Amino acid sequence: EITHEWSDGIAAEELRIAVRDTSPDKHWIIFDGPVDALWVESMNTVLDDNKKLCLVSGEIITLTAQVRMMFEVSDLAVASPATVSRCGMVYVEPGSLGMNPLIDSWLSGLPESFAHYAPAYRDRLRTYCYDYIHNSVMFVKKRLHEIVF
Repeated sequence: EITHEWSDGIAAEELRIAVRDTSPDKHWIIFDGPVDALWVESMNTVLDDNKKLCLVSGEIITLTAQVRMMFEVSDLAVASPATVSRCGMVYVEPGSLGMNPLIDSWLSGLPESFAHYAPAYRDRLRTYCYDYIHNSVMFVKKRLHEIVF
């Protein structure tokens, strides 16, 4: 049913909660997923020096110094130069993504006492982690319901 009444989205609600907090704690609002040209362009005013989000309802939410926003995207195909120029960029090589680079990093940080053992143990542990952790994550993704809010 179309009521023509304004209804807030999760981004507006989370930003309101963050700007109301008077503690010195930082608040990170993270957008993880593809960029849509329709909504990302409306973020330009919040990303520039004004730091004001102008909602369709007419409400303006002004960000405090404790509020940070991050966009985690796979590409910038539909993001305009105006939006991109307002953001800092960090590029991560596709080969650095996933579980295996995290496992390798963890293994390289093991204590020296572990390195004393034969490298074969480290290789075996790497193989077990690659096989079992990957399979466990795939099981969770396929068989369990993930709650996202």
